[in-house]
Amino acid sequence: MGRYLDSIPSSGIMRIRDMMFGLENPYRLDQGDVGFDAPDAVKAAMNRAIAENKTHYVQTLGIPRLRELIFEKLRDRNHIPIDTVDDVMVTNGGIHALYVIFHGLLEPGDEVLCADPMWPTTRGTIQSAHGVTVDCPLYESRQWRPDLDELESKITPKTRAILLNSPQNPTGGVLTRVDMERIAAVATERDLWVISDEAYEDVVFDGERHMSIASLPGMYDRTIPVYTFSKSYAMTGLRLGYLAVKDRTVHERIKKVLYYTCSNIGTVVQWGGVGGLENGQAQVEAFRVELQARRDLFYAEIAEFGSGVLTGEPPKGAFYAFLRIDPEWRPPDQSAAPESLSWALVEYLIEKGRIGCVPGADFGRQGEGYIRLCFAKTREELTGALASLKTLLAVRA
Repeated sequence: MGRYLDSIPSSGIMRIRDMMFGLENPYRLDQGDVGFDAPDAVKAAMNRAIAENKTHYVQTLGIPRLRELIFEKLRDRNHIPIDTVDDVMVTNGGIHALYVIFHGLLEPGDEVLCADPMWPTTRGTIQSAHGVTVDCPLYESRQWRPDLDELESKITPKTRAILLNSPQNPTGGVLTRVDMERIAAVATERDLWVISDEAYEDVVFDGERHMSIASLPGMYDRTIPVYTFSKSYAMTGLRLGYLAVKDRTVHERIKKVLYYTCSNIGTVVQWGGVGGLENGQAQVEAFRVELQARRDLFYAEIAEFGSGVLTGEPPKGAFYAFLRIDPEWRPPDQSAAPESLSWALVEYLIEKGRIGCVPGADFGRQGEGYIRLCFAKTREELTGALASLKTLLAVRA
């Protein structure tokens, strides 16, 4: 009767969505979505696909043209030494890619080293594959990067893989090349897989450049890089992602899970991906420039509040503000410390300010005392949310 599934906690993000849908004119800074429309090249390609009746079954691994373009992109832009298009699999978004990987790679009881805080959906996906998540803290003092000595100390005989997410959700932390080289050395020495979630590869700021650990010498042999069209091309609702895996045994296992969960990915959406990769890259760069402007606008306003209730440094990547809460803050009707400071502030901001946000506690133990807000929304929505925040937090409760 699915009792194992009952042991996997639901994400608080689902609860917050329910709360937000009950509000009139909410500020949806809780959702990791962008305030842009998909590039015209994507929409035109999808319209052509419908007009040409490309709405029937296709290959399980993805339509050939899309896989060819992904192969070229991985080789030329990500500098991954991929030799054949056969390594590429198209998935129903990034989370589906992670699902098929962990269900294809893990045996019951296998451990995966994960960041804390971390997107809760990934944690649940590993647990659904009967894997065990082992938390490796990220530190604000390290620009939301791990202590790699501490990470290595957590490896046991049961460790199967290290999960990386850079740029990172929820913190915006970006691993350095030195970090990547050390992790690569550890993975090689200890014979571990690396799952590299690169969903925010195109969302980097202040001159940062995204790097895939799979591009380092010898690492593609033991790394499965994961990507999505959602963030780069503003296609969050269309659900299109992809992965690449060289090892043929693991490839066949993952392919089997892909087939049993999806048969094939929506054909019209895949043609949209073709349009994006062929003609949409200029729009991706325009999105990045505007996202940095929105980040700067958001943090400038937060700094001007003057109350110190929310503080933090602008992230180097992704599009989230992961802000520290003053531990002395209390809701106006409370004097005692709440059980969870992050949940108390989130509930207060949603109820009194219509401001969607996510408690840091939902991302892991290390996230308690923080909240996450998405600054990728339209400028109008951002300024409205910031004005509401200022009203609620400028004067201490």
